[in-house]
Amino acid sequence: MARTKLIPDSEVLAIALKILLIQGEKSVTFSAVAQKTRLAPPTLVQRFGSCAAMIDAALSLAWDQLEAQTTTAFADTAAKGRGVQAMLKALSAPIDSPALVAASLRYPALATRAKAWRNQVEAGLTLKLGSGAKAKEAASVTFAAWQGRLLWDGAGGKGFRLGEAVKKLT
Repeated sequence: MARTKLIPDSEVLAIALKILLIQGEKSVTFSAVAQKTRLAPPTLVQRFGSCAAMIDAALSLAWDQLEAQTTTAFADTAAKGRGVQAMLKALSAPIDSPALVAASLRYPALATRAKAWRNQVEAGLTLKLGSGAKAKEAASVTFAAWQGRLLWDGAGGKGFRLGEAVKKLT
């Protein structure tokens, strides 16, 4: 009879993802994750097989969550008649999308997901900004500015106002 899992895989993967995004890929070891989860390293080996598989599962789970969050943000802002800033604010937490994208680029399947997500967000922005080539270009620039702001906010770069930039683009 199999033992009951005290900590579900999703929680273990969330901890592995946090270590990955803060300390880097080489910091994600069975020992490091075991220390944070209070599970034995052999238990983690049984669950995931290898550190690489655990990292892939953590990143894949994060993409699943970000894609679901994106769908919800689009639906909520459309239903409430809210604009670009509300949509991007809804996508800004709890997942650190710039860090997730950066961590995913080394894995072809995850890089494809990152590209598809960017296309999805840009398409949603385009719908909110109007139609045609100008709206599509403004959406692309808005996406890049938003991701750049998220990336640099942690380093004290809060001087940039995304809302003002969006107004100038449209």
